[in-house]
Amino acid sequence: MSNESFPFKVGTFRCIVVKDGIHAYPYPAQNVFINFFVNAPKEDLEQTLRQHGLSPEGWKEYVSPYVSLVINTGDELILVDTGAGAMAPTTGKLIQNLQSEGLAPEDFDKVILTHAHPDHIGGNLDSQGKPAFPNARYVISKTEWDFWMHKADAELKIPEEAKKRQINVARYNLLPIKDQVDLVGETEVVPGISLIEASGHTLGQMVVAVTSLGEKLLCLSDTVLHPIHLERPEWYSSVEVAPQKIVSTRQKLLSKVASDKTLVQVFHFPFPGLGYIVQKGERWQWQPIETTG
Repeated sequence: MSNESFPFKVGTFRCIVVKDGIHAYPYPAQNVFINFFVNAPKEDLEQTLRQHGLSPEGWKEYVSPYVSLVINTGDELILVDTGAGAMAPTTGKLIQNLQSEGLAPEDFDKVILTHAHPDHIGGNLDSQGKPAFPNARYVISKTEWDFWMHKADAELKIPEEAKKRQINVARYNLLPIKDQVDLVGETEVVPGISLIEASGHTLGQMVVAVTSLGEKLLCLSDTVLHPIHLERPEWYSSVEVAPQKIVSTRQKLLSKVASDKTLVQVFHFPFPGLGYIVQKGERWQWQPIETTG
């Protein structure tokens, strides 16, 4: 497996998970996972971390890959999310890594944006501030677009500095693509690729369902941020716009993919973030695919 990309197939569709880079999330002293598990009781969190081989006292950061998903249906070339762009020195490698796979930005027919957080839309534009994928239609939830354009100032309940940064980044990366945007609800984007509402992390987050020859993939985006969320789906992060909604969204989607044995791709899980959600009593656990040999 390459450190920067991972090819696989869903039926006849050729897919590639492609890295945009990595980002280290720091955590406050003595409660290193507070950003991911902000409502977790301290003792329960510490016990769960230890069960995962993590020291609550010594773990200082969570290093997450930032990835995009390429889907080649044979008729359409589609990209899911554009990474973080120039957000950090360790991000913004998407175009370079696509080119290493023989793919140019001009080749893409559609770019699906699962939601408008900085690490999912930061590669929308090129260095000149123009759409980085000039021939593509950008597809995003109408609810998501309307929230960041018109409602976020009043409705986003996070610290003011972070709020301003998120709104500015969203508008900076969305407004220049407005002439290439399709605003949608739940829909089939092209045959075999559909968007499903998965709100809570943001008000308009969508997950991407891929089906070909009876094989299925569900790109969960940020429905879950860490494998522990499968075991404790009621624990939510400090960045959820609607915390109780993301909990119910998780429970619905995790139950479905576990029952159907659907392959999933999760944005923040260890690269390439591909695996299965396995039922474990009334909860779930992560079963990554084999990526070596």
